[in-house]
Amino acid sequence: MLLRMQPTKPATVPISRREAIGGILATVAALTAGCDAPARPAMKGIPMTIVCLIRYQIDPFQRDAFKKYAENWGRIIPRCGGHLVGYFLPHEGTNDVAWGLIAFDSLTSYEAYRIRLKADSEGRENFATSQSKRFILREERNFVEVVDGTFGVPAALPAAP
Repeated sequence: MLLRMQPTKPATVPISRREAIGGILATVAALTAGCDAPARPAMKGIPMTIVCLIRYQIDPFQRDAFKKYAENWGRIIPRCGGHLVGYFLPHEGTNDVAWGLIAFDSLTSYEAYRIRLKADSEGRENFATSQSKRFILREERNFVEVVDGTFGVPAALPAAP
């Protein structure tokens, strides 16, 4: 039996925002596969009710400056109480869109994190650097929640013939 494959988009075709967010969330699911609480999966043992999905429009000529900025958050965010899923730089396709994902167990946890972040000297310095160097052209935040039974579900292997 022959299976017909759907044609795929060439790597040079820009993807929509919806496709990008879906890809990032799929990446998060892959990175946290094996979570043991199916109703509310955990990220390496951390309860996760919401994810702050940050979309950055960056200056593509200052990619390295944004990379350093993101690396700095790798120390700052966990110290301030956020569960850093990761920062993602453009690889193929659009060269000016980057993403950051931070998980929280509730909006209350997010609000406490924001207070600690504003008080953190390294966090303030990182923000100031981004403003003075202007490598972030636009930033938007969306909060998404996990749909029960759809996150961290392992791939089903086809049955042997």
